[in-house]
Amino acid sequence: MTQIQKTISPFAWLLLLALSLIWGGSFLSVHVALEEIGPLTAVAHRTGWAMVILWAYILIWRLPIPRDPRIWFAFLVMGLLNNVVPFSLMAWAQLHIETGLTAILNATTAIFGVIFAAIFFVDEKLSWRKAIGVSFGFAGVATAIGLSYLASFDLRSIAQLAVIAGTMSYALAGVWARKTLGGLRPQVAAAGMVTGASLVAIPMAWVVEGPISLDLRPSTWAAIAYYAIVATAVAYLLYYKVLALAGSGNLMLVTLTVAPVAIVLGAVTLGEALPLNAYIGFGLLAVGLLILNGRFGSRPK
Repeated sequence: MTQIQKTISPFAWLLLLALSLIWGGSFLSVHVALEEIGPLTAVAHRTGWAMVILWAYILIWRLPIPRDPRIWFAFLVMGLLNNVVPFSLMAWAQLHIETGLTAILNATTAIFGVIFAAIFFVDEKLSWRKAIGVSFGFAGVATAIGLSYLASFDLRSIAQLAVIAGTMSYALAGVWARKTLGGLRPQVAAAGMVTGASLVAIPMAWVVEGPISLDLRPSTWAAIAYYAIVATAVAYLLYYKVLALAGSGNLMLVTLTVAPVAIVLGAVTLGEALPLNAYIGFGLLAVGLLILNGRFGSRPK
């Protein structure tokens, strides 16, 4: 069955662009924070402050809070899959690879999302169009990483594989959310998720990297404020707004527009220069995502 592509209104495009700019800047802000704090501590700050902001939002708007222990267990698992695991892997990876390359590889989330949905849900079968899109996506990933780096298996290649593992965790989180968190208000689900993540991230950072210090440089606090409050708490609220206006298929376009923002910011502020294969890989990945989105290879409705 051919999927009907939902039209994007000018306002939805504006919100889509805003979300792309916000998430594109998150890679740079994490890089800045990592100059003073460790990757796990960076994640603890991210989930902890986002949790405070989101629960404040829920209390102000008096949204109903779930009481079922099973839902709170689902929040804990969701926090692990969608926050602790990918945030930690990608923060560590940014110690060894460019922010722009991290953002490019992050775009594979949509590719794995399609694969895992086909595995776990009977109504998400892998059609020919999806299979072609996934194939382009994997070709893009292989090109961006570079077969020579995989053969050498050094810190750089391990860091790139860590980002890929993080995107797989994101995709599994999507499956888990659909199975366990249906019917909840998205703001409550987001708050519960970062709460579950904080219950793991804060003690884990404390044990592995030492007590979490609040005596940080102003630049570090600015970076934390950006990626925790703007790029996590506010971005989650904006994400669900765009989802309602444009649909999940069009929201996939965010993964295409985030990477160029991160690449430009990394080049301008950090002097990063990505190898040619990274850009070619991103081009192939972009084609794959557009095919999955239904903009290539499907008849207009």
